[in-house]
Amino acid sequence: MFPSVSKSMAHYNRALIVSVENYSACADLDKRRGVRWDTKRLHATLSRRGYRVEILTDPEAQEIIAAFKAESERSVHSCFVGVISSHGENGVIFGSDGCPVKLGDIYSRFGGPVMAGKNKLFLVQACRGSELDDGVETDAVCVDSSTDDGVYECQSIPDQTVVAYATAPGYSAFLHPTGSVFLQTFCDLVEECEGWEITRFLTQLNRRIAFEFEARGKVLQGKKEMPCFISRLTADFYPFTNALRVSATELLRDTHTLLAKTL
Repeated sequence: MFPSVSKSMAHYNRALIVSVENYSACADLDKRRGVRWDTKRLHATLSRRGYRVEILTDPEAQEIIAAFKAESERSVHSCFVGVISSHGENGVIFGSDGCPVKLGDIYSRFGGPVMAGKNKLFLVQACRGSELDDGVETDAVCVDSSTDDGVYECQSIPDQTVVAYATAPGYSAFLHPTGSVFLQTFCDLVEECEGWEITRFLTQLNRRIAFEFEARGKVLQGKKEMPCFISRLTADFYPFTNALRVSATELLRDTHTLLAKTL
């Protein structure tokens, strides 16, 4: 059961953070250390930009679907941000029960009348395969996007939506015990780049990670990460301004935390 929200919530932008750190024993998926740091910082960073932030911690697959369905049926002022952090493969992420959720099933829900004309930004911190990026410069990169999940995923993105991925199809995404390079750099830029148009913002995000990040350790030494994004925008989109401010009192009153397990 999700919390009811007053009509006044439509005067604000909203964000939902789906954060999976722990998995059931039957899922056979490793604990994702560092997720809590990403979640806490995202909450603080987006709240300062006027977003009403909800957090869903360690949800099962059906809970993830239900949470995004609920969000797609609630209006916003101008923008909704959805953050998904979990284990994944190309086109899917996993709930804490180990069951897959097709990303296309999430995106497609935001094509209905309630969110029509509203800006939508999704951030996906998850592996999209098992390859590691050596950071080799080439003239072009050929990616096999012919899989059913990959095609369905792209076709399911509604108008006026941008989806930013931590990594390219087929590749792994890095997660450190102090947080992921993708989401931590995202937060850095939200704090630094007030008022930037979203495609300019995400291009800078890609550039900073591609040129400044390099994995360490005996196994991963020198490996890189290259984020990418898909845009179905038909108009400029400025998600991170101070136009909508939220007081500390309002945050305490109206920021709902949806917990499958306590942080």
